[in-house]
Amino acid sequence: MATPGSLARSVGFWGAVWLGLGSILGTGVFVSLGIAAGVAGPSVVLAVALAALVATANGLSSAQLAAAHPVSGGTYEYAHRLVHPRAGFAAGWMFLSAKSASAATAALGFAGYLLHVLGVEASTFARVGVALALVVALTALVAGGMRRSNAVNAIIVTLTLLTLGAFAVVAFVEAAPGAAQRRLTEDVFGAAPDALLQATALMFVAYTGYGRIATLGEEVTEPARTIPRAVITTLALTMVLYVAVAAAGVTAVGADAFAEATASLAAPLEVVARTFDAAWVAPVVAIGAVTAMAGVLLNLLLGLSRVLLAMARRAEMPTGFAALDDGGSPRRAVIGIGVLIAGLTLLGDVRTTWTFSAFTVLIYYGLTNLSALRLAPEHRRFPRAIAVFGLVACFGLAFFVPAVVWGAGLGLLVIGFGLRAGLHKIGKAPSDR
Repeated sequence: MATPGSLARSVGFWGAVWLGLGSILGTGVFVSLGIAAGVAGPSVVLAVALAALVATANGLSSAQLAAAHPVSGGTYEYAHRLVHPRAGFAAGWMFLSAKSASAATAALGFAGYLLHVLGVEASTFARVGVALALVVALTALVAGGMRRSNAVNAIIVTLTLLTLGAFAVVAFVEAAPGAAQRRLTEDVFGAAPDALLQATALMFVAYTGYGRIATLGEEVTEPARTIPRAVITTLALTMVLYVAVAAAGVTAVGADAFAEATASLAAPLEVVARTFDAAWVAPVVAIGAVTAMAGVLLNLLLGLSRVLLAMARRAEMPTGFAALDDGGSPRRAVIGIGVLIAGLTLLGDVRTTWTFSAFTVLIYYGLTNLSALRLAPEHRRFPRAIAVFGLVACFGLAFFVPAVVWGAGLGLLVIGFGLRAGLHKIGKAPSDR
């Protein structure tokens, strides 16, 4: 039972895994694979594998941090406690920025797939309108509490897993043996190093939904035991699926067609599935994509609202967002995040929102690994070398996105610290000392 002012612990191991999968298996697999294919060509398969290595290091760092500090807020709280309050604020601010952009990408991806299924012209105006409607509907659902959100998420994840399995199996069965062998051996190593690293940065973001498990630390039962197991299980399942789907897409139509389907319709897997002899796969993929995007947005609303709640508790965001309703749900924080995501959907371009999120989320997870390096020896579950690798990889990959994107990200960080300084000046935020 929750104490006054705290969130109720109602999420078990499989609930945490399903929340992680619901956060990951959506935009990353149904949209961003095509974006990365446009950057690295067939080498997107290699980029997926490299991103998995970075994600594994970050996942292990997140798991041991969450076990030692099972509170809402994720890296915002870890960096605040273990590194410096300014580092904590940077992590929280960048997480809100990155994942709000990811959420907008999910909403726009949902709209692209849905309009394509319905045979409606996917104009920017139509995509934005449908995306906004989804944001409003899911904000209302999440504001209603964790139990209802968890039940909806479990249904969505099950449908997504079945969809991706069908796509990968049929793609490999129907691929011409010669073309499949060439695309998955010779061509996969053909990208220039900078293109490969940029694609790796883009695909890394597609793995980072496991962090939602950590941000919900205050609502997980037996967090010291449940969170590490749930993070590792979620990552392992995701890696297998991503590599299989990326290889299947490239094998079926080639990287150029894969990327073009993303640029024109924001619905690459459904477009690829239309080339299969098995006509039933395309509508199944489309339906699975629609539900998966909704699932990602639902889980991002959950995770982002908990980070906003944690920052508001420290008065590093307006303190009104720290309020809980009678049922123990952070309703105000959920609504605030919903409004932010709705604003970002007005950009109307999945490539812009996803690329921006890549830079900001890499900075966030760099701070996760830095926090893990500061853990006391008795709380450390994995070798320090894992956190060192994650730290170097995240900060290094962050600058392989286009310069205008990381420039905007750094500018956003400056704005965030300006806001924090203003709150300090008027006495609304605690001192760093």
